Amino acid sequence: MSEHAARRTVPRSPTAAPRSFLRTRRIFLTLLTAFVVLPVYVMISSSLKPLEDVSGAFEWIPSEITLRPYADIWQTVPLADYFLNSVVVASAATVLSVAVAIFAAYAVSRYTFRGKRVFSVTVLSTQMFPGILFLLPLFLIYVNIGNATGIALFGSREGLILTYLTFSLPFSIWMLTGYFDSIPRELDEAAKVDGCGPVRALFRVIVPAASPGIIAVAVYAFMTAWGEVLFASVMTDDTTRTLAVGLQGYATQNDVYWNQVMAASLVVSVPVVIGFLLLQRHLVAGLTAGAVK
Repeated sequence: MSEHAARRTVPRSPTAAPRSFLRTRRIFLTLLTAFVVLPVYVMISSSLKPLEDVSGAFEWIPSEITLRPYADIWQTVPLADYFLNSVVVASAATVLSVAVAIFAAYAVSRYTFRGKRVFSVTVLSTQMFPGILFLLPLFLIYVNIGNATGIALFGSREGLILTYLTFSLPFSIWMLTGYFDSIPRELDEAAKVDGCGPVRALFRVIVPAASPGIIAVAVYAFMTAWGEVLFASVMTDDTTRTLAVGLQGYATQNDVYWNQVMAASLVVSVPVVIGFLLLQRHLVAGLTAGAVK
């Protein structure tokens, strides 16, 4: 008997997946990969073409490759200013969201107080409403605060940071509460035996143990603020505009600089992609642990 025939006669394990399932899985994963990779390839190839080539019929293989769009994106619109605004707003919203969520989640997880269940349900129920419902109320609140106190929240970075907190905080509190619940309470008791108070025990024992969940919350808050368009287009002006809104500047009344749009989109995506790759392991661990109590 030949070696090929001998391999064919080896019985399959009873727990092995059916061959039809394996073939279907390969086909599905191939289609999914193509669905994800093809738009990225179109974006990259379009960013390396002259404007005349991008404006015409799409060619899968560029006839001419140029890096000029990557240099022009900084002159066509003030992309550096938009980049700085996005970094400041997203970073501040992330830090504040994580800081407030840690204290709130720790209180909900470790203490019993009147209205605890109502607070938890309210925090979670805010995720059911679309963000556009809060646009007009926040706009009116910011304008009235500015008229009454002189504090300019509308059209400022500070106002946009507070706006993003309204979206990231509820989810952050809910997820960190689930993560803190998964940490044994014996750690708190051991810290108290060593002379730690509640706040000291939180930062010396609970926070290090909950670092994957905190990282997951930080990544979620940063990505929410980095790519948000609706509120940034209304709550900002020419000096506080963020990247997500600033990309519209490449479309003029006469033409649309599609190659620069693609190049700028890639540049905008670099910080998020790098951060996700560096924190991927912690992000998966945090989401998994925080989702199961």
